[in-house]
Amino acid sequence: MFDSYLIREDSLENTVEDGKITGFKFAVRIADYRGCFLSLHNGYYIECDDVVYPRELQKFEINGKAPRDFNEIKTCVWEHWNYDDEAYVYVTKEGGLTPGKHIIKLQQSILSQYGYMPWDEEWLKNPPVPGNGAGSGKTASICSFTLELQEGDN
Repeated sequence: MFDSYLIREDSLENTVEDGKITGFKFAVRIADYRGCFLSLHNGYYIECDDVVYPRELQKFEINGKAPRDFNEIKTCVWEHWNYDDEAYVYVTKEGGLTPGKHIIKLQQSILSQYGYMPWDEEWLKNPPVPGNGAGSGKTASICSFTLELQEGDN
């Protein structure tokens, strides 16, 4: 049920670097009531307008720090994402999104924090690909959102 609140409805914006639109971002919340240590956050399955954006094109901003890729996030073993804290997901897409409404499909991948599981050692070396169900935690299915691109620097 909480899945319908994972993305803040009015948060979809294009991102601009050096005067050039480089992608888009949106605000997210964690689906796990305990929050998680960032090192357990494995990225997202993100599909926007029928295009899939893999983890390698994603960055994550939380706790007042600049956006980081998930290779850096997996080293943040003492940094916590609290349940009520809003974060931003950045997606690299040359030219960003066009004005109007966009359909975003999303699934969080938060690895288990309930003790050792048989697959944990393998997931340290080869984390599951977000969207395949493994490591999906409290978001058991891919959620769909219709968001309108907000006016800004885009």
